[in-house]
Amino acid sequence: MALATGLAFGAAAASGVALGASCSVQPMARRLGDASGPAVEKAVTGGQPKQPQQEVHEDASRWEGFSMEEARAHADEGQSMVIAKTPTEIFADLQRGNTRFWTGRASRPEASFFERRALLNKQFPSVAVLACADSRVPTEMVFDQGLGDLFVVRVAGNALDASTHGSLQFAVNVLKVKVLVVLGHELCGAIKAAQLPDEKLEEMPSHLEEALKGIKAGLDLEGLKNLKDARALDREAVSCNVKRQVETLCRDKVIMGKVRKEELLVVGGFYELSSGIVDFFSQKFGPDA
Repeated sequence: MALATGLAFGAAAASGVALGASCSVQPMARRLGDASGPAVEKAVTGGQPKQPQQEVHEDASRWEGFSMEEARAHADEGQSMVIAKTPTEIFADLQRGNTRFWTGRASRPEASFFERRALLNKQFPSVAVLACADSRVPTEMVFDQGLGDLFVVRVAGNALDASTHGSLQFAVNVLKVKVLVVLGHELCGAIKAAQLPDEKLEEMPSHLEEALKGIKAGLDLEGLKNLKDARALDREAVSCNVKRQVETLCRDKVIMGKVRKEELLVVGGFYELSSGIVDFFSQKFGPDA
């Protein structure tokens, strides 16, 4: 009986959404076992106590009836809010998101069904990030951002090539992002490998060799030799690579035109795996950039 009821409800809900018709969805429990939820009452049925269950209900306003027209309006409203903000305001929001992450107060913004549906109409990220493909650097989590907030390009060593540079040009020219971040991180394997002798790199698969030699060309190898502390060497090598990518981006005439018009802020960042903190540097913004 329960199975039949569940199937019937699922079919009805799916048909209403697929047709784009206005429908009404009741608030649903999003999380169980949350101490912030409502008080749990113990019910007795047939003399047997019912297992207590805690539920946190979503804001009912997020689950009221909606249509595709309303979803489009919601997307337009979100885009207008992004357009109204300056690059410095958006950068401050990004910093606040990282602070929430490393202090253990991340909100983990997961879009509702309505909000995901609104994103079908358009995307309007405010920030583009060139980040490393390292599994320990989940960019949206590091900045406590949700669906549609960031345009992320991830590649080993957060290095620019035709594909990654072109992707960022798309973000700047088409999506009109207002902040562009090059994000390196502590203990980056690609940066460490790029410091190996050429004969070692040449033993690697051809595409990997090419990628690592590209990163190596931007490192200050002579300066790095003077650093004896392993942690300082790691940070300096990663930061050196980030600065190189920022400088390369700033040779892009369109990007620099937007930077000087204060339509775009370009900045480098170093993500510390051990703490979760992102340190920013090499910021480019304004007429004198």
